[in-house]
Amino acid sequence: MQVIPLTDTDTAAAAIEAGRLVVVPTARWYMICADAANPDAYKAILEGKQRPKNKPLALVVPDQDRARDLLHFTPDAENLAHAFWPGDLALFLSWRDTARYTVVGSPALTTHAPGPLGALARAVPGLLAATTVNVSGDAGPDDRGPAITLAEVEEFLTGADLDAVVMDGGVCPAANHLTIVDCADDQTHLDRAGLVHQRAVASALGRALPTS
Repeated sequence: MQVIPLTDTDTAAAAIEAGRLVVVPTARWYMICADAANPDAYKAILEGKQRPKNKPLALVVPDQDRARDLLHFTPDAENLAHAFWPGDLALFLSWRDTARYTVVGSPALTTHAPGPLGALARAVPGLLAATTVNVSGDAGPDDRGPAITLAEVEEFLTGADLDAVVMDGGVCPAANHLTIVDCADDQTHLDRAGLVHQRAVASALGRALPTS
């Protein structure tokens, strides 16, 4: 585990380009990131997290223009991106061309992140894929959730036998998920509640959404 300052985006981006894993703090919790076109890095993350192989990573887009080049935005997706991106909202979006990005999956769980995660997405030459730093579980009463401290990141990496560059962001204060809205087709629905409240989503769309 190589710990670097939160501001050292250049070192983190170079590590991603070299095929390494990078751990980045967010307001929610630490995320482990890889090049979205690197299947070996993807496999290492899946094995380390004990994550099902049919559960792909999230796509962190560098900006909304790039997202629209790659993905189809429904009118609801446009409204939500305008209201909440960059921020703590992710959208399931359909690819315009799925051939190159199987690590992320289709439809793509897509977010435009603020802070260091967004800075890293802008700094890498390709696309960034990310997931939470924790062993996959059922979120039961004994599951503390993803790592929110550097010590918890180190505990995960050691247990998972993973090497990574880690950006030290101290303690992540929110300890909560992204809100996820499925906009892959015209039947928009709330996939998961999170930091962006359901009332805020309803306000942006002018209606409440059904839940999955």
